[in-house]
Amino acid sequence: MSYKKVKGFNKLSLMSLSLSLSQTKQGHSSLSPVSESSVMSSISILSTSLQLKYVSLGVLVLQTTSLVLTMRYSRTLQAEGPRYLASSAVVCAEVLKIVACMLLVFRDHNFSVRAMNRVLKEEIFNKPLLTLKLAIPSGIYTLQNNLLYVALSNLDAATYQVTYQLKILTTALFSVSMLGISLTIYQWLSLVILMTGIALVQWPTEVTSITKQEDLTASSQLMGLLAVLVACFSSGFAGVYFEKILKESKQSVWVRNIQLGLFGLIFGLGGVFVYDGERVRQNGLFQGYNGLTCTVVALQALGGLVIAAVITYADNILKGFATSISIILSTLISYFLLEDFDPTSVFFLGAMLVIAATFLYGYESTPAVNPAKV
Repeated sequence: MSYKKVKGFNKLSLMSLSLSLSQTKQGHSSLSPVSESSVMSSISILSTSLQLKYVSLGVLVLQTTSLVLTMRYSRTLQAEGPRYLASSAVVCAEVLKIVACMLLVFRDHNFSVRAMNRVLKEEIFNKPLLTLKLAIPSGIYTLQNNLLYVALSNLDAATYQVTYQLKILTTALFSVSMLGISLTIYQWLSLVILMTGIALVQWPTEVTSITKQEDLTASSQLMGLLAVLVACFSSGFAGVYFEKILKESKQSVWVRNIQLGLFGLIFGLGGVFVYDGERVRQNGLFQGYNGLTCTVVALQALGGLVIAAVITYADNILKGFATSISIILSTLISYFLLEDFDPTSVFFLGAMLVIAATFLYGYESTPAVNPAKV
């Protein structure tokens, strides 16, 4: 069964298949064992596709939550010696992602080095135009990853998390314009509700706002805000562009991520030597690295693979909802474990709006199944 057929599946089609099979059995129809087996196989494949989609979204929530917390902590931690270079961390994440994807391609081809080399040669070197197309989202992703480090170095967590949710809206707009996706009135309404809910959840109190204003200068806040805004638009465009390439291609998503990683490595190294070349010459590429830095790099590399899986089994807007839910979890962890956040009634109101928006986006206004017409 093709990917498009699987993705087009919904609860109504599963209900129709099940009801049709049940009625056929009750009417003692002459349905052959082969036809009955095909129906049951279709139901099994479609159900598995749904499960994979929600598992991917769940893992994305966990990965995003841990990445935001560790990245923010690593950029504000006061330690001896120089702080690690964000550009260096981005490069290391790309290298780790390439290695992980090559291992996955190696596994998909029955652990055959020859088969893996043949596939990589055919897809990367024998299709130069398709490979060059991936340079566009790769360069944007590299810029976005660097901007997120800049944002978390200059903005408090609440301001960063609220502003970064603009990527949900930009992704929706790019999905409509580039993929031709039509959003229902419920989905547009859910986007508005989601934005309102996230803003309420992360709304800072007067006390914390005054305290943080003492630590942050106006220039650093402006730099962080601009970094988040550019990252939002780049995230929306690159995500939808990559999704379009994946849907037009029959090749493995892991091969496409290797192509993205190769370009990302080139762009990332260019950024290291252009912006941090002097620091690298003085203290080395891995200055300031510790266990926490390695954790941030691993989470960022894993995030790229998880996002690729999410794009395969869902769309970019659902990915945005999963990220929004992870922000709520980040806030709860900050309260119970880090003890640096005091939830208010506004927080609980925002959480309810986010949950309602999630359900509203997945709502499908479908007619009831008429058993007499199945």
